[in-house]
Amino acid sequence: MTTPAQEPMSPLSTRYEQLLHRHPANPILTSKDWPYSINSVFNAGATLLADGSTLLLCRVEDRRGLSHLCAARSQNGVDGWQIDSKPTLMPSPKEYPEEIWGIEDPRITFVPELQQYVVTYTSYSRGGPGVSLALTKDFRTFERYGVIMPPDDKDTALLPRRIDGYWALIHRPMTKLGAHMWISYSPDLRHWGRHRLMLEARRGAWWDANKIGLSPPPIETSRGWLVFYHGVRHTPSGCLYRLGLALFELEKPEKCLLRGDSWIFGPEADYERHGDVDDVVFPCGYTMSPDGDTINLYYGAADCSIALARTSVRSLLEWLDTNGCCERRQRVDDV
Repeated sequence: MTTPAQEPMSPLSTRYEQLLHRHPANPILTSKDWPYSINSVFNAGATLLADGSTLLLCRVEDRRGLSHLCAARSQNGVDGWQIDSKPTLMPSPKEYPEEIWGIEDPRITFVPELQQYVVTYTSYSRGGPGVSLALTKDFRTFERYGVIMPPDDKDTALLPRRIDGYWALIHRPMTKLGAHMWISYSPDLRHWGRHRLMLEARRGAWWDANKIGLSPPPIETSRGWLVFYHGVRHTPSGCLYRLGLALFELEKPEKCLLRGDSWIFGPEADYERHGDVDDVVFPCGYTMSPDGDTINLYYGAADCSIALARTSVRSLLEWLDTNGCCERRQRVDDV
């Protein structure tokens, strides 16, 4: 007969499956790497270029507190970064007054039909944060569309192909009733409609109660759109940002097929726990390795640096099969 102290501990109390593995070189980019004076660098969009190198379009905050975007390129996506000697995309408040307080948190989608990269980002104005869009072929010149979703809205990315003839944009409007993920459709990337609620923030004590948002752009798999999303928990010491996982139908992406109940990645390392904003992991971009399975996830850490974690499509889908449930059942459970 075992005593209570000798009894095996519940797996739920001390153990969890580690799905994302931090790179030992973390953080891979900090303000010390920058060729000009800045306060911090974080929340980078990511893509693979035609030559196989990695480009990060980083959110850079200057010492005034305003943000712009700057590109960093690396052959292996880990080190040897070549950083633009000056800002790659600056706010242009004269032409785009919605950018008067900076531009932030880009997501990058390469669109084969257009043979261009679509960058969606948060433009910050006196009216609050809105969604802006720009196209580029080389991350040197940009065609700006301006605001496509008015404040208060952010956390957005474009799907890489049309759905039933329409472009699809995931975004996160904010209301007094909460912050949930929505999807909208457009024939031309400028005019948006057919707005649909995609994923609701839960209520109560959940890790993702009241406020959620898209993290990097969705990953297209044979089983559906695989989505990392962030949830924000309000604690007495401040907000806590962690990541969850969900799967959506390929041809009807507003339909959630599986959603994990627990979070899969949260701030644990010192560079994630302490910074300008403590306890934050916030990915805006990923790249896929040549094997078609390994995901390189780039995330902002404590609003001070950029870090890298790796996982695989296979392991994420297997985890969802074991730990996820359908959205319809969750809504019943939340009542």
